[in-house]
Amino acid sequence: MSQGLLTLLAVIPIIWLILSLGVFKMRGDLACLIGLVLTIILSMVGFHFSAKESLSAALEGIVMAFWPIIYVIIAAVFTYNVSTESGGMNTIKEMLTSITGDMRILVLLLAWGFGGFLEAIAGFGTAVAIPASILAVLGMSPVKAAIICLIANTTPTAFGAIGLPVTTLAQVTGLDVKQLSFVVTLQLSILIILIPFCLVTLTGGSFRSIKGVYWITLASGLAFSIPEIIVSKYLGAELPSIAGSLICIVTIILLVKVIGPKETQEKTAPTVSLKEGIVAWLPFILVFAFIILSSSLVPAIHDRLNTVQSSFTIFQGSHAKPYVITWITSPGTLIIVATIIGGLFQGISFGKSLQILWHTTKQMTKTMVTVASIVGLSKVMGYSGMVNNIALSLVMVTGSFYPFIAPIIGALGTFITGSDTSANVLFGELQVKAATSLDVNPYWLAAANMAGATAGKMISPQSIAVATGATGLVGEEGTILKQAMKFCAIYTLIICLVIFGLGKVFGQI
Repeated sequence: MSQGLLTLLAVIPIIWLILSLGVFKMRGDLACLIGLVLTIILSMVGFHFSAKESLSAALEGIVMAFWPIIYVIIAAVFTYNVSTESGGMNTIKEMLTSITGDMRILVLLLAWGFGGFLEAIAGFGTAVAIPASILAVLGMSPVKAAIICLIANTTPTAFGAIGLPVTTLAQVTGLDVKQLSFVVTLQLSILIILIPFCLVTLTGGSFRSIKGVYWITLASGLAFSIPEIIVSKYLGAELPSIAGSLICIVTIILLVKVIGPKETQEKTAPTVSLKEGIVAWLPFILVFAFIILSSSLVPAIHDRLNTVQSSFTIFQGSHAKPYVITWITSPGTLIIVATIIGGLFQGISFGKSLQILWHTTKQMTKTMVTVASIVGLSKVMGYSGMVNNIALSLVMVTGSFYPFIAPIIGALGTFITGSDTSANVLFGELQVKAATSLDVNPYWLAAANMAGATAGKMISPQSIAVATGATGLVGEEGTILKQAMKFCAIYTLIICLVIFGLGKVFGQI
């Protein structure tokens, strides 16, 4: 079978997902389930994948979908549901609106700052699920909340889950992690500054919405970007997004009091006492504490807890690797434990928490099917060589122009897998090989894969499933994909221009 025909077969699942969700407006669970079946058939027909290999690859993806991805989604929505049941969410709403009643600034605080922080410490959908649900409570339409949080959850994902995507990229390519981290932050810095303006514009409905909050919006981008660049250069991949998001949050709050809109500065003091505020935020505070303490930043705890794990092989093929489940250090476990403890302080009994957890799980049924199908699909495409075939075809066709489209390959990886880390595993080595053949700086193209991967996160069916599950929009995946697609296209074009333009200017390509 010719290379062209193989490439055509390989892109059919991607075309199906775009058409079924964006054009036909099919339910996400049904569209992705059909896509999985279609991919299994194509892998066997066109890529000499046996039924055993294809079905076991799909099964590995389904298991991976449930642990940790769906597990984290359920945990995040569980936190929201417990906080709502206890009244803690109303207290949080009152505290936030006492800082400002301006939804533009609340979006910068929650979707950009707090969302970036959640992505940095946990990842796996928490940065979309939790801020989107809070914004909906604050009065934003669920669709707009979902779109805004998907856009905000792009650049922070490069260093999400304590830097996992970049450290993984360094491992698969053999590149130095500090230098690679630094190049990634440089490539993303322009977008980190631009995204807050996009979020404010979307919130207010037009670019004129920037009026009155221009300096706060600019500062929220700079306060995120500059610490990321400095930390990545000297400390590596684990802390850039943690430092950037925390400094961003503090900067926004301080500037609101100094140069915020007049009505914001005149806000009365909150009626919530310090104790009430701490109790309301306690589940989120404990989530932060547990994830930090059990992360690689605290090796003594992390290494011990990480020994509680199970390892087994699912995929029955030549590239099979054991699949490892870490039971305690999974963000899902930590979030659920933190929420149950926080709920006790909020007056929610252990039994009531378990009841809420059960109802939350039932609430996520369609989301489970969607995520399990899309991750299963991605595993079949990856193991069978469909993904690699698409990437190699792009390299062959573009030649010396390849650096311009290098980010598109990263975006493609995240669109299919829903994970920046997986996109780097799929294409990181390919980017370095392409750099060698084109006499291009390998750090520049490897980082381009990472930068592009952050774009694909915005429209990944997996991410959209998280957003719809958190905001009660299950069945509206097509609507959100269609709206997010145009922002993803602009985002990707900017990344391509940055990679190619700055690469030429600084002699990297």
